[in-house]
Amino acid sequence: MQLSFALVFCWRESFFNIIFAKFTSFCSCTTAKSCHICDSELSLQTSKLMLNKQHTLFVCTTCASVWQNGKRVGESKGEQLLQQLQQLAQNWELRNKFLIQGVECMSACSRSCVIAFVAEDKSTYLFGDLPVDSSASAVLQCASQYYAKPDGSLPWLERPEPLKKGILASIPPLSKWTKLHLHSC
Repeated sequence: MQLSFALVFCWRESFFNIIFAKFTSFCSCTTAKSCHICDSELSLQTSKLMLNKQHTLFVCTTCASVWQNGKRVGESKGEQLLQQLQQLAQNWELRNKFLIQGVECMSACSRSCVIAFVAEDKSTYLFGDLPVDSSASAVLQCASQYYAKPDGSLPWLERPEPLKKGILASIPPLSKWTKLHLHSC
């Protein structure tokens, strides 16, 4: 008897859960699989589609700006961080899959420098208090972790040190709420 195995991702776990399992151990149908932990339907094809969606790293370019007479003077720390990230990303394995985009003010001025990870059907993460001189490498490392997770989860223990303290928001994907069919008053 030949056994068939599949690589299956659990979407509802708080960590990236890889399960190798015999197809028939999930259900009697060999085409549909569900996770034995959370009963959600899973497929390798769906997981691959999640990884192929556009991912974006937003970087606030007005963070830590110097202002005189209502005008910005010189280069901001946010612009410096953006340049460092773009430079490091030239040799990054995800350079063609993760857009790095400057944004004119992300409204977290007291927590500069600020970045965000965004992708369709994934949680959005907003981080602040990032030191411009020492965080670019950690930001790309965390972006790689975000990319690898089907749901975008970034548990505290798994994040690089500079991104453990500065989390400002973790926003669930809109698709999570539309699936619940919640209606407002």
